[in-house]
Amino acid sequence: MQRAISSRHFVKRIFRPEEIDYAEGKGNDLARAASYASAFAAREAFCKAAGHTIAAVALSSGFCLTRQDGVPSLRIDASLDPNFLPGGGKKAWVSLSHDGDYAVAVVVVESVAPEA
Repeated sequence: MQRAISSRHFVKRIFRPEEIDYAEGKGNDLARAASYASAFAAREAFCKAAGHTIAAVALSSGFCLTRQDGVPSLRIDASLDPNFLPGGGKKAWVSLSHDGDYAVAVVVVESVAPEA
């Protein structure tokens, strides 16, 4: 990932502005690469859990890994999958980890009952 993110074209094509801001706010090259790698791992895990292709997710503006007070979450909008909109019947949970040269993500897609 460290080599891939040396291409600004790659970064802007794959990651959303919020993800870029978060990663670029990290102190050194290794920390930035780990942040980008975690975000990419979240895309891959989401694709497998939700049945989407990596191209549909990676090249879409409809997917974004966000962090609120250090807690990761996924933002998925209707341009990617209308079933993930509020009240649309699904929710995605994400867990991230990275150490050294490795980053992993786990995504669970949960069906939720519509609100009455």
